[in-house]
Amino acid sequence: MFVVDQKPKSIAAESYRTLRTNIQYSSFDKQYKSIVVTSSEPAEGKSTTAGNLALAMAQGENKVLLIDCDMRKPSLHKRFRISNNYGLTDLLLHKKTMEDVAIQYNEGLTVVPAGKVPPNPSEMLGSRAMTIFLEEMKKHFDYIIMDTPPVGAVTDSQVLSTKVDGTILVVKAGATKKDVVMNSINAIKKVNGNIIGTVLNGVEQSKNKYYYYYGNE
Repeated sequence: MFVVDQKPKSIAAESYRTLRTNIQYSSFDKQYKSIVVTSSEPAEGKSTTAGNLALAMAQGENKVLLIDCDMRKPSLHKRFRISNNYGLTDLLLHKKTMEDVAIQYNEGLTVVPAGKVPPNPSEMLGSRAMTIFLEEMKKHFDYIIMDTPPVGAVTDSQVLSTKVDGTILVVKAGATKKDVVMNSINAIKKVNGNIIGTVLNGVEQSKNKYYYYYGNE
C-alpha cells in the first residue's frame, strides 16, 4: 500500500510531500528530473519510497514516470497491482514499445514494470539503449523515478546513477549500520553519481511511521 494514495492526510504522506518539495527546490542551477531511488541492503523500503515519491510528484500538474529498474527482484507491479508480463526488459530489447508496456496509473503517473528477468541486468541498464530511452522520456515527463536494487548487492544502482540527475539513498532507522551507509555513498560517488540526499525510513513517533529527507551529501 502506498500511503500517499491510500492515506493522503497521514503524517507519512505529508512527509513524502515534503520530500517532493525538497527535491524540487534543492537546486537552483539544475532541476532533478531523473532520480534513482536505492538502498544499501534489501528490505529498507526503497520500493515503497520510490512509489510514494512518484505519487507525490504526480499530484498537481506534473507528469511522472515510475520505472521498476530492479530487474532481479521486481516488486512495483505487485504494489500497483499491474501486469509484469512485459516491461523495461522488452523495451530495451526493442521487442515492445512504450505504448505496449506503460501503465497509466492515474492522470499524472505512468508506471513501467520491469518485465521478465534478463540474464544480464547490469549490462542492460548500462546500455546505450537505456540512455536513449531515458533521454527520450525526459521529453515527455516532468520527472522520472527509478526503483533500483540495493547498492551493496549488485552494481545496477551504480550504473544507473551515472545516467540520472540525482540519487536518493533509503536508510532504515535502527537497522542500517553507519558504515554500510557510508560504503553505499562512496560506491555511488566513486562512479561520479550525484547523491542528492537520504531518506530515513521507519522512524516511530506517535505510533506513526514516517520519513525524513536530509539535505545534500
